[in-house]
Amino acid sequence: MATQQLGHKNRHSKPKPRQVNPITAAIQSWIATTLPSTESETQDSRNENLLSTAPKRFTIYEPLALLPTGSFTSETWASVLQTCDEAACNSLWQSILKEISKTGQGKVTHLAVNEGIPLHKDGEDAENVRRSPSGLRMLFGDFGPARVGEQPKGSDFEDAFWVGTKQNGILQTWAPRWTMFSRGNVKEKARVLGFNRPPAGREDVWAVDLYAGIGYFVFSYAALGMRVLCWEINPWSVEGLRRGAEANKWSVKVIQGEDLALPMKTLLAGGEKIIVFLESNERASKRIAEAQSAGLASNISHVNCGFLPTSEPVWESAWEITRLAPEAWLHLHDNVGVADIENRRAAIQATFTTWAAAASGGRGGSRVPSVEHVEQVKTFAPGVWHCVFDVCITGGSISNNGT
Repeated sequence: MATQQLGHKNRHSKPKPRQVNPITAAIQSWIATTLPSTESETQDSRNENLLSTAPKRFTIYEPLALLPTGSFTSETWASVLQTCDEAACNSLWQSILKEISKTGQGKVTHLAVNEGIPLHKDGEDAENVRRSPSGLRMLFGDFGPARVGEQPKGSDFEDAFWVGTKQNGILQTWAPRWTMFSRGNVKEKARVLGFNRPPAGREDVWAVDLYAGIGYFVFSYAALGMRVLCWEINPWSVEGLRRGAEANKWSVKVIQGEDLALPMKTLLAGGEKIIVFLESNERASKRIAEAQSAGLASNISHVNCGFLPTSEPVWESAWEITRLAPEAWLHLHDNVGVADIENRRAAIQATFTTWAAAASGGRGGSRVPSVEHVEQVKTFAPGVWHCVFDVCITGGSISNNGT
């Protein structure tokens, strides 16, 4: 009987009020307290339009709240914000930050709009190879100095604004004014973590990342227990990688400046988990060959080639630097039309088969490459996928017990 009464009570209990979107709540409050009034009919239409065109989503990278591309750019918003003074605008941004902080996902003090990564440098035809986020629209908060030299100093790094997040249990950090962060890579980073760990006690298994960035895939290999050699040309990304490695309690060494002239035997002698070279990856093949001639970094079991729209310029280097490993995996990132994925896979297979034949004087040779898998990471554009082609190469010249 008591159960029936309880059920009867539950059937007639009031539903919980629907939670208001924090950005919507902030805008409603701002409209009521700060935005100047207009004629009644015009004001109602304006306010309704402001709410309907405002962003509803946000991403938190503590202490930054990042809004989606195009936020607050509708005709109504552009008109209203243009007529508001700085204090009124800041009141809006602070109200949004306050409401987002109430969601319990983290305290945020800075607000920006993610306008994507431009393909070219501002006002130039040159490619934006460093992937600097010059389109970032900063709305509120001190994001650090707006200008630094091509080669930033330690004081520049200290004065910059840094944010962080955790994905797959791994911490990453970056300066959003100077460095991109690709949230969509989380699935691919988790997939890398699914590869086999080196046997316990084996410290001779290496990974190489030829486009290290802030450590997207570098950290996955480090978490698997490998030592990692990596290359990156953006000093801000390298600093983010260094800070992130330390946050995860991995030893790290940055090779730059005059140290780049030192022999590889000296550079690798410290035993650090992660060694990052602040230079073009065009030097990677020669450096690794030097290390291998000294009996170091022979067993390179993974090479990540994570550059879009294609990482093809480094594929032959990836093939060469894994020549000694008994088994090596190359992860080749490429943008491919959805209808062309299988053709691209066949073309990659043919390319590596040709290199294998050439290396053995046309006799077929002992190294056998095979495109084992194609991972469709995420859509890059309509009808275009960011793919990763996994090439497994067996038959290297060192034994499984080799160094």
